[in-house]
Amino acid sequence: MRKYSFILITLFFVSFATVMAQHNVQPKYEYRAVWLATIKNLDWPRTLVTASQDIEVQQQELMVILDSLQVAGINTVMLQTRIRGNLIYPSEIEPFSGVFTGIEGVSPGYDPLAFAIEECHKRGMQLHAWIVTMPVGNDEQVAAQGKLSLPSRMRAMCTHYKEAWYMEPGNPDVAPYLAALAAEVVANYNVDGIHLDYIRYPDFTIGYPDTSLHRKYGKGKTLAAWRRSNITNIVKAIYTTVKELKPWVRVSSAPLGKYDKLSRYDSYGWDAYNAVCQEAQQWMRDGLMDALFPMLYYSGNHFYPFVRDWCENSYGRHIVPGLGIYRLQEIYGGWEKLEVERQMRTSRSAGADGVIMFRTAHLLGNAAGAYDLYIKVYKGKTLVPPMTWYGTKPASPAIVSSKRENHTVEISWNSVEAIAGHPTVKYNIYVSLDSVANISDAANLVAIEHDGTSFTWHCRTYEPITVAVTAVDAYGVESEPAVVTFNAKKIRENRFPF
Repeated sequence: MRKYSFILITLFFVSFATVMAQHNVQPKYEYRAVWLATIKNLDWPRTLVTASQDIEVQQQELMVILDSLQVAGINTVMLQTRIRGNLIYPSEIEPFSGVFTGIEGVSPGYDPLAFAIEECHKRGMQLHAWIVTMPVGNDEQVAAQGKLSLPSRMRAMCTHYKEAWYMEPGNPDVAPYLAALAAEVVANYNVDGIHLDYIRYPDFTIGYPDTSLHRKYGKGKTLAAWRRSNITNIVKAIYTTVKELKPWVRVSSAPLGKYDKLSRYDSYGWDAYNAVCQEAQQWMRDGLMDALFPMLYYSGNHFYPFVRDWCENSYGRHIVPGLGIYRLQEIYGGWEKLEVERQMRTSRSAGADGVIMFRTAHLLGNAAGAYDLYIKVYKGKTLVPPMTWYGTKPASPAIVSSKRENHTVEISWNSVEAIAGHPTVKYNIYVSLDSVANISDAANLVAIEHDGTSFTWHCRTYEPITVAVTAVDAYGVESEPAVVTFNAKKIRENRFPF
C-alpha cells in the first residue's frame, strides 16, 4: 500500500511540475497592454499646464509612467485620445480637451499625442490611439464645453438620453464623421493602431429615442437589426478609411466582455450582441477588425466560458481579453489575487493573444498587489503579434561583416528593401548562448525593431554565441534570419570571465 501511495504522490508532483512549467513558458508573441486613461486625469496628466514650466512637469509624469510600464514588460499602450467629443491633439475637427490645462479648447503648448508616440517608441512600445466613439459627454461635461461641444455645433448628429449626449448611430452622417477623425490621427501621426471604445449603443436602450430615424432609414429591418447594422457601418467606414491610408495601422475595439449567451452559460441580458448592438464576432469574420479587446471584468463562470468563446471565434484575428485588475481593490469587489491569476493563465491557455489591463494606475499603483501578480505571470520580453493576414514576409538580410573582440560583438548586414506599400523595414536581433540560432524564444531578443544595419553587443561570456538578424515590417512579420556564430573565445592567462 505504501508503495502505491508513494507512486501516486510522485505522479501528482510530476504532473503539477509539468503544469507549472507550461504555465511559466513565455510565448514569443503576446500583447501585453494597458489602457491609459486621460478622462478626468485618471492616469495622466496629474498636473495642469497653467504656466510654461508646467509643460515639462506634465511630460515628465508621462515618462515616469512609460518607464514603469517598460520595466513591467508592457509592449502596447492604448492612450485615450478622443475623450468626450474632445481630443488630446490639435485638430481641425474637434476642440482640445481641458484635461491638460483645465480649460476646454485651450492647448497646453505642446502636442501630447505626438509626445506620447515618440516616448513610447523610444521604449520599444506601440501606441494605439484610443478613441471613445459614441459618448460625447454627460450634461455636466457638455455644459463645460459650451459652444465647443458637439451638441452645440452639430445637433443633428447627437441624441440626448438619460442625462448624457451620444453621437447618433442612426444618422448616416456619423460614420463619415468618425472616419474623418480616425483619418486625421492616422494621416498626421505615426500611431501603431486605432482603438475604438464604446462603439455601441448606450447601456440598456429601452426608451432610446430613435424610432423616427428607424422609420426613415430602417428599410424593413427590425429595430435591433437596424441598430446593429448602424454600428457595423460605422466600424466599416473607420476600418476602410484607416486601411486606405496606412494598411499596417491596427484597428481594434473593446466590446462588452460577453458576446452573446452561450448554450450552458447565460449572459443575463448583458452582452455585446443583444444589449448594445455590437456584432463584434461578425466584424472579425468579415475582416473589419484586426483585434478585439473584450472587457471581461467578471469572475468565475462569467469569465472562463466567455473568454474561450471569444478565442474560438477569432477567425484568425487577435483576441486580447481585458482584465479588470481594479476589482482586486476592496472598493471594487475585493477579488482574491488567485482569481486574477487564473484569468491570466486561462486566457493564455485558451489561445488568447495576450491580455490588456484596466487600467494603468491600478497596475502601477500595485493596488492589492496587481503589479506583483502581473510580473509573476508575465516575464521577459515579447513581441506584439504580427498581422499575418496582411504582411508579406520580407526578404532575409545578409551578414556583411562580423567580429568578436574581447567582450564586444559587432555585426553589420545589408539593407532590406521595403515591399511596395509597406513602410521602411526594421530589424530584430537575437543572441543565443550556444552555436544554434534560436529566434523562437523572445528571451534571446537583444534589440527590437532596430533602425540601421549595424549593431554592437557587449558579451559577458567566453562560450560560443550565435547572432541572428531578421527583417521585420510594420505588420510585425519577420523574415528568415541571417545567422553568424562566434566560436568560444580563449581565456587569456590569469584572466577570468565575469
